[in-house]
Amino acid sequence: MTLSTVSLLGIISILHVYWAYGGRWGTHAVIPSRAGEYKPAFVPGRQGTLFVAMLLLVVCFILLVQGGFVAYFVPNTLTRVGCFVCAAVFFLRAIGDFKHVGFFKNINHTSFAKNDTWLYSPLCLYFGFTCAILLL
Repeated sequence: MTLSTVSLLGIISILHVYWAYGGRWGTHAVIPSRAGEYKPAFVPGRQGTLFVAMLLLVVCFILLVQGGFVAYFVPNTLTRVGCFVCAAVFFLRAIGDFKHVGFFKNINHTSFAKNDTWLYSPLCLYFGFTCAILLL
C-alpha cells in the first residue's frame, strides 16, 4: 500500500514538473473551471506548480521513512507528525471546498468535476488512508 501510494505520488509530482515547464497535456482536465464557463477558475504559476511537485516528493519521503523502507532513517516523531498532516490534508482535499473540488462540490458538469468525482477525490481518500494506516 505504501509503495503504490509513493509511486502514484511520484508520478503526480513528475506531471507537476512537466506542467511547470510548459507542458499542456491534461491541463484542461486537472484545473477546475467556473460554473457555466470554460475558463479555468485559476491559472497556476510555475513557482506554485513546482512547489506542489516538491511537496509531493517530501510526502513520498515521509511515507517511505514511516513505512520503514529507507535504510538509516528510523520512523520518528517528525515522520509521524508528517504522516498525520498529510492524512489530514488528503482527507480535507477529498471532502473539498463545497464548490469546485471534493466529493461535496456544487459544480459537477465540467470535465474537471467528473474527473474529480471518479479519480482525484478517491485517490486523495486512498492517500489519506495510507498516511493514517502508517500511523498505527
